[in-house]
Amino acid sequence: MDNKKIIELVKKIRAEMGLGIMEIKAALEEANGDEKRAKEILKEKGFKKAEKRAERETHQGRVATYTHSTGKIGVMVEMLCETDFVAKNEDFVAVSRDLCLQVAAMDPKDAKELLEQEYIKDSSQKIKDLVTALNAKFGENIKIGRIARFEI
Repeated sequence: MDNKKIIELVKKIRAEMGLGIMEIKAALEEANGDEKRAKEILKEKGFKKAEKRAERETHQGRVATYTHSTGKIGVMVEMLCETDFVAKNEDFVAVSRDLCLQVAAMDPKDAKELLEQEYIKDSSQKIKDLVTALNAKFGENIKIGRIARFEI
């Protein structure tokens, strides 16, 4: 595989997953240039790293809210992380908002049930995959705290 193709694949995967260049390059080499397999390798490594971080304390985060246009459904989601830098990051904020929409639409009874649901914006992923991807991207323990859904 030539360097130009590797560079293009690294750029593409980095834009999608937000991981480090060397990590992506190593996965591509391990997968013999197969983009799909490289992404699987990166996900597997991300899950292993996430498991190691799971015990680290999360004292920062944000509370995201959503009110449906009818005013009859309201949602609050507590997203937790280790540092305020991550809590302010636009990707973290966007996922927090998306989780509010997920809770409004799917009405999980708690965060554990929410993690097992298919992501409404991409049914090939579960919510836990979305959180793990954030975990891998930022290198921090990220988790969903409390959720609340109100409906009139």
